[in-house]
Amino acid sequence: MSITDKLRDFMEDLATDAVEERVLEYVIREVHNGRKLTEALSDPYVKNRLSEDKLAHVLENPEIAMALEEQIASSFEKRDFGFKN
Repeated sequence: MSITDKLRDFMEDLATDAVEERVLEYVIREVHNGRKLTEALSDPYVKNRLSEDKLAHVLENPEIAMALEEQIASSFEKRDFGFKN
């Protein structure tokens, strides 16, 4: 692999990391705003920017788990579990 190829791969990885970071921030913000994770992941904003592999990588981020834990804790505080009456 030539230096040019290595440099191109490196730059593509940086661009991908930036896209993943923006999608991660978007998903966390949406969850903090009360949306379900599955709803946020279904948004065209997410689907148009990440492949399934990249999305799986984003979901491995601990910040996603923390946002979900906060949402669950908030649901218990409000006693709003998303069930219809």
